[in-house]
Amino acid sequence: MRSFIGAECDTDHYLVIAKVRERLAVGKQATQRLDRHRFNVSKLKELEVRKQYQVENTNRFAALETLNVDEDVNRIWGNIKHNIQISAKESLGMHEWKQHKPWFDEEC
Repeated sequence: MRSFIGAECDTDHYLVIAKVRERLAVGKQATQRLDRHRFNVSKLKELEVRKQYQVENTNRFAALETLNVDEDVNRIWGNIKHNIQISAKESLGMHEWKQHKPWFDEEC
């Protein structure tokens, strides 16, 4: 902001010029939360679920041992990642996000 005292405006007021910058606040958590899928890892504390997860992983990786070694590394990594995700989804399930009550209701 700056005032110009010498500007001739035919009044007793001074000329003022201001630059206004505005930033829009975007919630990062809200945008990231939609894309994120989490597995319910707390189920691994239970012995039965842990054993089931281990058995599913060993069965899936037993099939991967027959793959050709000369394959692309990125493709092999994609297969490993896909197998881990499928076995986790089947044995652990997905983590459910808590639904918060709205703080502003009809009574307000």
